Amino acid sequence: MAVHVVNEARRCLNCKVPQCRKGCPINTPIPDMIQMFLHNQKEEAGKMLFDNNPLSIVCSLVCDHEKQCEGHCVLGRKGAPVHISSIENYISDAYLDHPQFTCQPPKGQMAAIIGSGPAGITIAVILAQRGYEVTLFEGREKIGGVLRYGIPAFRLPKSVLDRYRDQLTRLGIKIRPNTSIGSALTVDDLQRDGYQAIFIGTGVWRPRRLGIPGESLGHVHYGIDYLVNPDVYDLGDQLVVIGAGNAAMDVARTALRQGVRHVSLFCRGPKAAASSREVDYAVADGVEFHYGYVPVEIQKEGVLYRKSEFDEQGNRVSQSEPKLFPCTSVIIAIGQGALNRIVSTTDGLNTASNGLLTTDSAGQTSRPGIFASGDVVSGARTVVEAVRYSKDVADAMDRYMQSLREPEAEEK
Repeated sequence: MAVHVVNEARRCLNCKVPQCRKGCPINTPIPDMIQMFLHNQKEEAGKMLFDNNPLSIVCSLVCDHEKQCEGHCVLGRKGAPVHISSIENYISDAYLDHPQFTCQPPKGQMAAIIGSGPAGITIAVILAQRGYEVTLFEGREKIGGVLRYGIPAFRLPKSVLDRYRDQLTRLGIKIRPNTSIGSALTVDDLQRDGYQAIFIGTGVWRPRRLGIPGESLGHVHYGIDYLVNPDVYDLGDQLVVIGAGNAAMDVARTALRQGVRHVSLFCRGPKAAASSREVDYAVADGVEFHYGYVPVEIQKEGVLYRKSEFDEQGNRVSQSEPKLFPCTSVIIAIGQGALNRIVSTTDGLNTASNGLLTTDSAGQTSRPGIFASGDVVSGARTVVEAVRYSKDVADAMDRYMQSLREPEAEEK
């Protein structure tokens, strides 16, 4: 691994106008990272990456690099781009176990983070480093949110998230597992107890339905539910996965690893929405793709579908008569929406028609002191997009709590 990483780093042209950096949603200083690494400054490079993106190691594993940094590398125009993700992973992995935190003096103010997914972890780290007392409320047993319960271990090892927990604790962040805000505790309780800024980053965990007959049958499941704990499902030998995004690829590849012999994936359109790399991995694992298969009903014996034909522009031009595709189980993986537990127990929080929270450009909700970002605002997006927006929200929360200190200073 080390030899591969060094060789890849040496291939970097150190462009004066780095296109790779332009392709990164969080503007990672990639050429600087590589040059520091080549000049025996791995520790400094790791700190730079962490300060820019607290989830650098996660992004090095799960980002769609071929569309972002590596897809913009100039070497990729005539050959293979620099394998930037491997270099970032090597540096970030070594740094994660002994990061050099720079923290401001304690400010004596408390912030609550609801949800420990990408957005929650990012904001917790930033605010803790700025001197705030941070408590992280997680509804499940362990931190990570979608990183732990929505991405398979073969893409993101759970040990990475366990190491993050150790560092969050080291930063002084208090973690409350198995605590769902909106049940025993409410947002009002948090404000009563002195949390001056509250962040909602609960993600999107409500499966999106197909809306066809048969979805309630016993052999039908939803992708986001399946990925939480695949071990508890008995899918038989013939599985149909309905969906075309990265989550559908994760479901299909996980099922094969869990012992399902044949996995067929229904893409309702002419091509998959997932990245070409994830599609290639799925094909290599043995997933069979069926394009233009539109399910119309799920029956005990399988999925009733219509086969669509498309023109060169991808428009559907015809559909066949319904046919039965035999299978033992069906998993629907066509997206997720937001749960409304917090909204239903909190006055003054506005939502859009799709149930997602509405905020201004800085993540401020309709209720003062309550902020939100990540999937619960934007819908299911990538990890790096959640981190990018959450950095702005952390700044806004900082400004808000600072504004609460200013009247106190004037009185003195």
